[in-house]
Amino acid sequence: MSISPFFLELRSAYQAELDDLTFDSEGKGVLRQRLVAKRKELGFLIQMMEISPEMVAVVFHQGITVREPHVIQQLLGCDADELLPWDAVQGAVELAPWAQELADRVLAEPAGPWFMSLCAALEYMFHKVDASQHSRDDHGDDDNERDDQDGDDDRNPLDADDLGDDDGRTREEAGADWLAEHGFDRKD
Repeated sequence: MSISPFFLELRSAYQAELDDLTFDSEGKGVLRQRLVAKRKELGFLIQMMEISPEMVAVVFHQGITVREPHVIQQLLGCDADELLPWDAVQGAVELAPWAQELADRVLAEPAGPWFMSLCAALEYMFHKVDASQHSRDDHGDDDNERDDQDGDDDRNPLDADDLGDDDGRTREEAGADWLAEHGFDRKD
């Protein structure tokens, strides 16, 4: 599977956005509460779909289940202006009822279909990479024992071949590039 630079960069930004939402200043897990609050702000957030899609895409976190990974894998090779249309992606995913309500609002916007395809790809990458880094045994079966980052339910386990042998290096480089673009010094 080939992942475009567009999605590599977006994946890092999406992960950072979720990381920011996960814990409060006291270290308490507050992801669920913050996602609920973000979902209530969708009317405002829609304005940012094209400028900062990762900040809006989090409203669909844990609401998209990929049923046909090959469609999403094809999508991941695309650049921003080449994304598969939502009509082609929609049949490959299942939206939770609450996510379908949000999607209906988003799809009413001119950039809505583009954005929904992007959301499906981001959620796929998030779950695949997390599933490869943490096994279910590491989290335990009890929801109270798991991070508040749940959603790592192995719906889309990542094969080591999916992202290539040097995936860790690629993600690290993408993260360093993102930080450098935002004014931080490189560690090298």
